[in-house]
Amino acid sequence: MAPSYPRDMRGYGRTPPNPRWPGGAKIAVQFVVNYEEGGENAVIHGDAASEAFLSEIVGATPWVGQRHMNMESIYEYGARAGFWRLWRMFTERAMPVTVYGVATALERSPEQVAAMLEADWEIASHGLKWIDYRDYSDEDERAHMREAIEIHTAVTGSRPTGWYTGRSSLHSLNLAAEEGGFLYASDAYADDLPYWQETPSGPLLVLPYTLDTNDMRFATPQGFNSGDQFFAYLKDSFDVLYAEGEAGAAKMLNIGLHCRLVGRPGRAAALARFLDYVGSKPDVWIAKRIDIARHWREHFPYAPGLQPSRMDRDAFVETFGGVFEHSPFISERAYDRGLAAAHDSAPGLAGAMTTAFRRASDDERLGILRAHPDLAGRLALAGELTAQSQGEQASAGLDRLTPAELARFEYLNSRYVQRFGFPFIIAVKGKTKEDILAAFDARLPNDPETERATAAREVERIATLRIHSIFGDTA
Repeated sequence: MAPSYPRDMRGYGRTPPNPRWPGGAKIAVQFVVNYEEGGENAVIHGDAASEAFLSEIVGATPWVGQRHMNMESIYEYGARAGFWRLWRMFTERAMPVTVYGVATALERSPEQVAAMLEADWEIASHGLKWIDYRDYSDEDERAHMREAIEIHTAVTGSRPTGWYTGRSSLHSLNLAAEEGGFLYASDAYADDLPYWQETPSGPLLVLPYTLDTNDMRFATPQGFNSGDQFFAYLKDSFDVLYAEGEAGAAKMLNIGLHCRLVGRPGRAAALARFLDYVGSKPDVWIAKRIDIARHWREHFPYAPGLQPSRMDRDAFVETFGGVFEHSPFISERAYDRGLAAAHDSAPGLAGAMTTAFRRASDDERLGILRAHPDLAGRLALAGELTAQSQGEQASAGLDRLTPAELARFEYLNSRYVQRFGFPFIIAVKGKTKEDILAAFDARLPNDPETERATAAREVERIATLRIHSIFGDTA
């Protein structure tokens, strides 16, 4: 049996939900100010080496066992000057902000924290230290999370209700769910809308973040080289999502900011232009992340529905074993191949089941064709059809035939089986008796190879319709 694939490649699929943003807004825009200065890697913070990430020194490498004075001073700029430039920019426009605050950085910046609270900014937790957690054990990362919450609560006066590790590990989201006090976590970049994620500790609301509409690209290769590039990219992102919102598919746009990066004057000018551009548009909800999380929890509470990927094998086969007529081995093979979140929808599961059917041997697939009943045949007359076949035939009126119509079906059934060696198969949903009789006439002249392929496609269509019915969908 293949293990369940741990990633969700489907998400909301073809039709994401309408988020129903407050006031009928066409887009939710969310600004994050990352406050990391004083929490970065540094020997004086007890780390093994200096910071080497997201500074003016592109391509920097850690200085092991040494202080990197240029790097430290660049980070100091963010606290001393950049933060205040951003604070004035947003407060003058009365635009709400979420801060991702590294706990040790907040503790070293009491004036900045006071200003955040004065402006009524949300202060979410950005972890204990702004370091890479990929090689940390879950025990050590858990201990850091608890210490971060303790420091954050003491410094800001309230515990954080949002969490973003940033340089996260395999454990980060699970630990946020396990901790139990967060209304959302953001260590994901997988969607334009919030979503619920299953964890060992229960469902966790994820507000995905961004690494593209983010000033970090000023400090990465092939990133933004000028404020004009930054502004153009933010504007294009906004315009595309705004247009989708006008078409009834509203989304969320995250903007990630760093005090030491966009807080520099030449970049701040581009950010100011974008703030004014957003402010000039109607029907825009500029929100803190906690407000988006509360909105989603109210309007889209966790409701998992049918989840085949979480069923045990017996329950799965009992539920889906009949979608291929009298052939539960198809469902067994689909399950044993491995199911994932992508199969927790009717189209996704139909894809897995159809794939298992196509992988079956020629004799096995012929056996499935032969397992189907004649249309309006002996089994139907005797009331011995499966419940699914009975309902399907009844939907086309095959249970209400006149004697002449019944004789016509019996004649065509007999001719078809004599010619091809299996019953005539057609997905009857939406078809009338006349449609089915016309299909008989059209397909009887086929050569055996063509008709066997046609019948197999009809079997797949019937199975897909049955799966949609089990899910309560229409197809």
